[in-house]
Amino acid sequence: MKVDVLTEAVIAAPCDRVAAYAADPTHAPEWYANITSADWRTPPPVAVGSKVAFVARFLGRRLAYTYEITAYEPGRRLVMRTDEGPFPMETTYTWEPYGEGSDRTRMTLRNRGEPSGFASLAATVMAAAMRRAQHKDLAALKALLER
Repeated sequence: MKVDVLTEAVIAAPCDRVAAYAADPTHAPEWYANITSADWRTPPPVAVGSKVAFVARFLGRRLAYTYEITAYEPGRRLVMRTDEGPFPMETTYTWEPYGEGSDRTRMTLRNRGEPSGFASLAATVMAAAMRRAQHKDLAALKALLER
């Protein structure tokens, strides 16, 4: 079973500011509740081909994985992918001005993948947990950037 979870938030900050902050992996532990560290494996800044190693806790387990940036349009879209572990995943961020005056941003966060082995049996539970986590993460990002 494939897992595909899309969440969004409207953040009261300009698109370029939201995108620059969210696209920088070093900020991930500040707004992702489950990510404990992010370490560059290639020199910054973010570009197609960049690699970043993350350590996270999800559903009570420690996860260590390396994402590779596969698409990046500054201020518009970032796609990163990992093929490691029992749950290869792709994460996509998009940003677009929202409303009049462009002082707000609509950000989407999408995680999708196809779990294998035992993880495939728990795909429904995993998707629900991911949805809850993503809502919390975007709420944390919103609170951080609206201060």
